Amino acid sequence: MALSSCGPRLAAFLRVPGRFPLSWPRLSSGAPPQGENVVRIPRAWQLRLGRESNAARRARLAAAGPVIRPRTLLLRSRRQELNQGAGLTVGRWERPCLVSDGWKHRLSRGDYFQLERTRQKPPQERGEAGVPSSFLDLGVEPRVASALQEALAISEPTAVQKRTIPALLRGHNALCAAETGSGKTLAYLLPLVQRLVQGQSLFSEYASIFSPRAVVVLPSRELAGQVHSIASSLCLRLGLQVKEIGGGRGTSDVRRKLRSGPADLLVTTPGVLCTALRKQMLSLEKMCFLVLDEVDTLLDPSFVDLVEDVLQHTQIAMSSKEIKDDWDPKTQLVAMGATLPKGLGDLLSNVVDLGSFSILTSYHLHRLQPHVEQKFMRLKGCDKASELLQLIKDRGPSSGAVLIFCNGASTVNWLGYILDDHKVKHLRLQGGMPADMRAKIFTTFQKGQFDILVCTDIASRGLDTTQVELVVNYDFPLTLHDYLHRVGRVGRIGSKFLGTVISFVTHRWDVDLVKKIETAARKQAPLPGMEPPVKKS
Repeated sequence: MALSSCGPRLAAFLRVPGRFPLSWPRLSSGAPPQGENVVRIPRAWQLRLGRESNAARRARLAAAGPVIRPRTLLLRSRRQELNQGAGLTVGRWERPCLVSDGWKHRLSRGDYFQLERTRQKPPQERGEAGVPSSFLDLGVEPRVASALQEALAISEPTAVQKRTIPALLRGHNALCAAETGSGKTLAYLLPLVQRLVQGQSLFSEYASIFSPRAVVVLPSRELAGQVHSIASSLCLRLGLQVKEIGGGRGTSDVRRKLRSGPADLLVTTPGVLCTALRKQMLSLEKMCFLVLDEVDTLLDPSFVDLVEDVLQHTQIAMSSKEIKDDWDPKTQLVAMGATLPKGLGDLLSNVVDLGSFSILTSYHLHRLQPHVEQKFMRLKGCDKASELLQLIKDRGPSSGAVLIFCNGASTVNWLGYILDDHKVKHLRLQGGMPADMRAKIFTTFQKGQFDILVCTDIASRGLDTTQVELVVNYDFPLTLHDYLHRVGRVGRIGSKFLGTVISFVTHRWDVDLVKKIETAARKQAPLPGMEPPVKKS
């Protein structure tokens, strides 16, 4: 320590002219010249004198700005000093310096930042060592697992299925939430189908569409058609009947479908189900399994009263013993979604004890997907159309499909006219269309006949879009829930593309949500204000 502290003073002393030479001319004999005093400097001191001090080095690096390799970035900005490396996490109570902090000012137009792709595949759950790796290990019967393999060519469960299937097979009521595209549909369909198969012979005489043994409720006709397709392909090989009834086709059409034959599983929407119950077209007396899929959407003001009416007609079990009673079974209730809204607990507490529910959530719930690239662009409203056209023009020949989200049907139609003027082939989908037209449009898009779909949030909830590579938020979503659902259209299980999301930010109120998203990304934390409705037990 003493030598280290004396080093600078010694160096200054040795540099005084005419004091002591640090070297001498080499002679043939190698001896120093006569009559001169020589001071020998250790090699370590010589190296140290040639180095810059720590203070000088820190000053030089601060002046040059942070130097981060592009491949290690978590967040990339036009202003490089605001970049953040993938290995750096902002503290929980620390307020980060945000790119979007000044975006409410008009001079910020043209700025952008991008959340880089830090994974090359969807993230797996933590602590999965020792978890069963096959459906048989999870408790699924061989005949059900075999039917799944034959129908859908699926033999390995996803993380959400590993967590959910055993709990549902034990007969628990459950609130299940996991990120979009993680395989939630099969997570509840397999336990449902197995229970129907186990009681098939006992209740075969009651297998009537007027009293279905299982019901799946979804918020839209498109989702109901999608789940009906998956369930039908699975149940066909097990001798089970599946029916779908959706709204928008009139009461006579619903009555005709209900009288067309018996069914074990009914897939429906809340509006048509409540209508059928009020008109006594069907009964829920024999129902042993009820699923509320996309439950966060079912709690919208347009659905919540209908869902509560359905729950009032249901005898929900208070324990697994009541669910497994063969002669007088109560209904096992499963609420499934990509988010768990706070109002769900209040709704369920009116009809059942919340203590009977198992809370099954993913570690990545309410988090930004690390394998999806997400870019935010601050633009003028009048520049959005030209920016969108440039994105479409820059697509490669092998690119996947594009989803363009708008907040209203009028914007969908207006943007469609712009694309028509530029000879861009596309489809439009919005809630005001007739049911048959909507179903045909989305089927056409899924089959790949058109690769650009301009739509409202009706296409953001649960619809399987494995061909989509790019999502464009032409209008920035109104809530964080909507943003997560839109991002969830890419990077799904089985998708060919990891996916990219580009969001146009134009309004001051958009910036408030962008700041929350950027803060969560820098802290690598869940999005705020999206906590589950009840605490885990």
